[in-house]
Amino acid sequence: MQESKKIRDVMVDVFEFPHIPHWFTIKQAMGIIKKSFIEADKCIFPQVVMVFDEKYNFMGTFTPRDIIKGLESRLKPVSIKDATISYIDENAMAIFEASMFKEESKKLAEKPVSKIMIPAKTFVSPDDTVLRAAFLMVHHNLAVLPVLDNKKLVGVVRMLEAFDEISNIVLE
Repeated sequence: MQESKKIRDVMVDVFEFPHIPHWFTIKQAMGIIKKSFIEADKCIFPQVVMVFDEKYNFMGTFTPRDIIKGLESRLKPVSIKDATISYIDENAMAIFEASMFKEESKKLAEKPVSKIMIPAKTFVSPDDTVLRAAFLMVHHNLAVLPVLDNKKLVGVVRMLEAFDEISNIVLE
């Protein structure tokens, strides 16, 4: 069996991902996402935006899904354990559909992305293995994992790279 690749061999440079300061509004973030993921010739998957502070320290990430959740604060996720069929609360759906076209959603779009971002708590180093990254991403439900070198963000490893490494090992 081959040894797992190192993160440095597969990571994506941090500047390949869209990134914004934490004080940008959700509305501004929506513009970044449209330009970076929807209207661009090249689409980066998974669709993640990095969030930084004033000193360019990495704070977290957000996705289009996080933005949509942030625009409708009254909705709470429905969780039904052991259900084989997904349950849709039609009342909640009607509230969501009606409220998206109201002034309230436009006001919510003015809050900073720091209110909707997922704070970064899990990291890898360039010398870690891709298998370690895969384990961390699966157990923390992450699509990307920040790569720190001497406490500085240098890149990210995506689930795509982790999957590729694991598939190479399994299919070997």
